[in-house]
Amino acid sequence: MIRETNAAARVAGLEPPRPRLIRHRRRVSGRRLIPDRCTTYGSLVDLNDYQQEANRTDQRPGDDEGALLFPVIGLSSEVGSLVRHVKKRLRDGDAHKLFNAQMAEELGDVLWYVANLAEKLGLGLDEIAQQNLRKVAGRWPRDGQTLPLPIGDEHFPEHERLPRQTHVRFVESQDGEKTVVRLFGPDGKQLGSQLTDNAYEDDGYRYHDVFHLSYAAMLGWSPLTRLFFGAKRNSDAKVREVEDGGRATVIEEAISAFVFEYGRDEQFLDGVEHVDFSLLQAIIRLVSRLEVRDRSAHEWEQTILRGFAIWRELYAARGGIVHLDLEARAIEFEPID
Repeated sequence: MIRETNAAARVAGLEPPRPRLIRHRRRVSGRRLIPDRCTTYGSLVDLNDYQQEANRTDQRPGDDEGALLFPVIGLSSEVGSLVRHVKKRLRDGDAHKLFNAQMAEELGDVLWYVANLAEKLGLGLDEIAQQNLRKVAGRWPRDGQTLPLPIGDEHFPEHERLPRQTHVRFVESQDGEKTVVRLFGPDGKQLGSQLTDNAYEDDGYRYHDVFHLSYAAMLGWSPLTRLFFGAKRNSDAKVREVEDGGRATVIEEAISAFVFEYGRDEQFLDGVEHVDFSLLQAIIRLVSRLEVRDRSAHEWEQTILRGFAIWRELYAARGGIVHLDLEARAIEFEPID
């Protein structure tokens, strides 16, 4: 890479050192040829082998702050070079003949710095790649890919299991100057306490129990729904304490409140197809020690979006019936006649 723009980086020792290379040409995607450079390495390179070979040329070894800063600054420099080539591509179009070749070289430099940083942090590229693939598969599963829904109470007595199919009626009424919502189960008994918005303005938070029901229906998890239906797993004291107890309940309430505030800033997710990944990561971190820890980011996202869809219908109609089917992982709204 002989470029005036990177002269300072080479002087500072930030340019990744390269062995003497033999130039040849390679077919890409069976369509066009682009210049390529390679040594005598085989055509397939294991990520950990690449990491080992790349770090043989590390000119700033060690684990001190300066050594760690070396690949980080190098990555910043190479990303800047990628941006520069894309800018030229946008400006010159097909006239930028060497675009693919130059991008391939820049990406190779990025890979070198990634391998260098991983080595200094005691990480392996193969493990990093596998973790990343698991993460993106959980966030963006293939079309039609579904996972079985483990509810976690299959081996408990029937009265300690979440109801697989049920419905809950949301009834709004006035209690003096307060607007309240009460929930009633299939037997007509009230579930939990009446709710208000607990806010200075009418924002519909009084219907937020539908989020708990959506967690039960689509994730097979909800300590609050277990409380509603008297389905705590009392036959196992530890499970009762950890999974159905106060701490898990507080975590679920915190998730619902957090999600509601997020949705309120986003038009209550009306017309929204995806939520911020940072929100999903925060939720997954909160439940990382509970039985729902294996649910993917995609599953949480779909549950949040569906929960808000039912919430919007309840709020607009000022009540309604919510049907749950845990086996179908479904939750539906029905207006009250």
